[in-house]
Amino acid sequence: MEKTFTFDADLTVNRLGYGTMQLPGTGVWGPAADPEHAPQVIETAIDNGVNFIDTADAYGPLYANHYLRAALRARPHAHVMVATKVGYTRQGPGIWTPLGAPQYLKQQVELNLLTLGLDHIDLLQLHRIDPDYPLAVQLEALKDLQKEGKIRHVGLSQVTVDQLKAAEKIMPIVSVQNQYNLINRSDEALLTYCEAHHIAFIPWYPLATGKLITNPTLLAIAKKYDAVPSQIALAWLLQRSDVILPIPGTKSSNHELQNLKARDLTLSATDFDALKALAN
Repeated sequence: MEKTFTFDADLTVNRLGYGTMQLPGTGVWGPAADPEHAPQVIETAIDNGVNFIDTADAYGPLYANHYLRAALRARPHAHVMVATKVGYTRQGPGIWTPLGAPQYLKQQVELNLLTLGLDHIDLLQLHRIDPDYPLAVQLEALKDLQKEGKIRHVGLSQVTVDQLKAAEKIMPIVSVQNQYNLINRSDEALLTYCEAHHIAFIPWYPLATGKLITNPTLLAIAKKYDAVPSQIALAWLLQRSDVILPIPGTKSSNHELQNLKARDLTLSATDFDALKALAN
């Protein structure tokens, strides 16, 4: 199993990353319950080898970016690859509305740069493809900013294989971010395509938002490894494919340290297959 994933000659990251989505308030809206602690969670991740961090302007909106900026400032010598996303508007807690207007996408890239305190974005992902605008129009807007040096790489989120192939005809795509975990693996065909073309597959909700913790098979296997279910679920993802980059999020530094222990777990073939059967 590979411990790292290479995007280009200068960007190789440890595969177990961190996602900022859980840091803002309820419904991914408003500030964190403990705004002073939020950057410290990210700092804990960085201090323990995490160098791939996923965020989005829609998280808060923008609060997650502010927390990430504070963490990066506190760790100025850390080499962290930041991935962010544009393409959603927010009108309240739990409300997400896609908007692919090219002017809006360009504006949000600029806001990401400003709120993150960066001069360029290593990985900019289209949060959702807006069906009201041609895919080419949305990607051309990002392509323009890539030519200006404001974006290094481009990825997509929640797409099909056909959509990915269509996007690749417009510009290089280095990542996809789709929901994928032990009990939801509807995108196996997309993962297979990513493996064949060295495209990073970034699973969101890698822990199924807690739905796995009572599964008897997972609990039994976790006990064998003196681990907790979330560690086993992450270890399974890391073992499933070398192109998978899980980005579990948490509001707790202790929970973050717990998640990171998954890097040191190696599941037997029997246990791996038993977990694989959970989605069948």
